[in-house]
Amino acid sequence: MDLHSGSPYWSIKNPMLQQVSALDKDLTTETLIIGAGITGALVAHELCSTGMNCVVVDKRSIAGGSTSASTAQLQYEIDVPLHQLVKKMDEKKAVAAYKASLKSINDLKKVLKQTRVDGEFQQIPTLLLASNRKGLRELKEEYTIRKKNKLPVEFLDAATLKGQYNIDRHGALWNNTSAQIDCYKTTIGLFNHHQKENQLKLFPYTEIVAYSKSDKGFTVQTSKGFKITCKYMVIAAGFEAGKFLPEKVMNLISTYALASEPLTVKSLWPERCLIWETKQPYYYMRTTSDNRIMMGGEDIPFKNAKLRDAQLPKKIKILEKKFKGLFPDIPMVTDFSWCGTFSSTSDGLPYIGEYKDRKNVFFALGYGGNGITFSMIAAQLIRNKIFGNRDNREQVFGFER
Repeated sequence: MDLHSGSPYWSIKNPMLQQVSALDKDLTTETLIIGAGITGALVAHELCSTGMNCVVVDKRSIAGGSTSASTAQLQYEIDVPLHQLVKKMDEKKAVAAYKASLKSINDLKKVLKQTRVDGEFQQIPTLLLASNRKGLRELKEEYTIRKKNKLPVEFLDAATLKGQYNIDRHGALWNNTSAQIDCYKTTIGLFNHHQKENQLKLFPYTEIVAYSKSDKGFTVQTSKGFKITCKYMVIAAGFEAGKFLPEKVMNLISTYALASEPLTVKSLWPERCLIWETKQPYYYMRTTSDNRIMMGGEDIPFKNAKLRDAQLPKKIKILEKKFKGLFPDIPMVTDFSWCGTFSSTSDGLPYIGEYKDRKNVFFALGYGGNGITFSMIAAQLIRNKIFGNRDNREQVFGFER
């Protein structure tokens, strides 16, 4: 099925990865990574940097799945607020999840600096707005538990929010630890880097249909009848990775997004911060390097791609109306619009690592609204697991949590 439709901004803005084609022969590698989006790129980076031989395959084009539909906001906040997450799991683990997300933003910055990949990484603040009075009560709860656990956060009352940002809401939480990137450009850049430096092999339009295990590893079969032999497999194929599992661990969500025509810098809001809200489903927005507004939200349960796509015009109109209600003086005009499908979990946390007795098959699943930060965590955690290095994050993000 199509993971997105419409006109995603990133894939129009950026050139496709050149000189790659579908697998046309049998091959052997140490690690096979299934999925050529941002998760697969970060996993490839972590493993190739150790000298490990890696092959990446995807049934679509490189970065042509959910990565191209992402709004690419990097926040330490998780879809489930901390004051609610502590009711679903041990508080120590819940706080560890938030702190791991916080650390991953800086870790991604280091990866881009190390590889000299221009992913348009930009560190900027985040505003979490109270959608209503109920949202204000939730914000105060969230502020209290974050301060208790020494997470970066400030509370802005309605007057401060109006004075500093000209936003008319009951209040907001603010922090200056967030970031934004061009995830498509980052993915292509990382793959390019490791093709040149570590002989990484990439095969788009290569669908995996079956695999078998032996004492020496795995034999994987493609839809065109070719075989890949490997010692390790990493399943980084988004929600489609679920077909490699015997049970359902994720729910599918349809989301909608737009990018505006370019605006003047002075017409944008102060700090150009990331903005989202307490109401569920929430909307979220950012700006781009060419001064566009990118906005998403209006999430609904996924049923099928046809129904998802039919909702696109209606959902974009709702997003435009919400933006106008927040910033009535900013003349936003939609230039691109698209919709996509992603997966989420009941606690908002991903599933990373081996599943029960499926040794040497590593999963990175269920990313929700924190796809890129969780991708960074998954890449590091899987690397550590393969090399036998202890990583306490496994207790937070593993299947056995």
